[in-house]
Amino acid sequence: MNFSEVFKLSNQLCKFSPDGKYLLRVTVWSLCTKSVSYIKYPKACQQGISFSRDGRYLALAERRDCKDYVSIFVCSDWQLLRHFDTDTQDLAGIEWAPNGCVLAAWDTCLEYKVLLYSLDGRLLATYCAYEWSLGIKSVAWSPSSQFLAVGSYDGKVRILNHVTWKMLTEFGHPAAISDPRVVVYKEAEKSPRGALGRPACPPPRAAESKYEIAAVPVSLQTLKPAADRANPKIGVGALAFSPDSYFLATRNDNVPNAVWVWDMQKLRLFVVLEQLGPVRSFQWDPQQPRLAICSGGSKVYLWSPAGCMSVQVPGEGDFQVLSLCWPVTGDSLALLSKDHFCLCFLETEDGADALGQLGDHT
Repeated sequence: MNFSEVFKLSNQLCKFSPDGKYLLRVTVWSLCTKSVSYIKYPKACQQGISFSRDGRYLALAERRDCKDYVSIFVCSDWQLLRHFDTDTQDLAGIEWAPNGCVLAAWDTCLEYKVLLYSLDGRLLATYCAYEWSLGIKSVAWSPSSQFLAVGSYDGKVRILNHVTWKMLTEFGHPAAISDPRVVVYKEAEKSPRGALGRPACPPPRAAESKYEIAAVPVSLQTLKPAADRANPKIGVGALAFSPDSYFLATRNDNVPNAVWVWDMQKLRLFVVLEQLGPVRSFQWDPQQPRLAICSGGSKVYLWSPAGCMSVQVPGEGDFQVLSLCWPVTGDSLALLSKDHFCLCFLETEDGADALGQLGDHT
């Protein structure tokens, strides 16, 4: 396929409505047969397109005649399988369960509502935690499809079970950690010293840091949100399950420097990692319970049940890691800055712990 021709025709293939709110058509290009399929009425929302994990089905959020709908397509020939309306005021997102049997849909943040649909469009359950306040901010399925985690603007994560679709438990994000069973790792700067104990000169390219285990009780750094501005920095803005569904990692946006790791078998807080800067992104290794974190600096942070470590990104210049991504094999890590990316390879030896080491990059 000649992608340059696609870009030349992009204003014809994809158009927005006059108010800029709705995309009028989705174009699906086959890279094998060069065939083209068109899907009308997609809704431009937080997460309006979701593929099932096996790649068989596509769920698409739609807006027609001031009403929300979901269409389910068969990806092999893009034929419409099901089309049904959703009981939402302003559909914000949809997400397939990993087993492809249930589709979760959630409403705008002004209305707390999660709806669970079967593959044939039947409404299985509706969940609402509270009313008259900002509602859902993030949603994540566990890889086993047994749990649905719902992050809310009230700073709590509610775990729904796959049998009754009722709340199994809820996790809060307190600014003070007092439970002695919880391990709190705090990133701390360490200044290199010269031969006589004076600070090294010239100063290093980036300040070195290490993790220290803090004694509880521990107070975390909190951010006071601006109540008079849109999109306040409050609530659970990021959720991610480990590949074995044993751990859940969360970030509460008004405690921006911390990552909480929850034990999903014991349903309690397991570890808290507090960084020196706001956490920009975190993602689990798809092959094992190993969490990679970045906070906009030149380091990558890795945590596993064996412990945690911070690693300086090799290379020239100040590489600020803004996002990261694991491949399905879990043997490397792609780091993204504003203008560049770095590919790090994790080298392990026989008997090495679960953290591994960051190696060379290209």
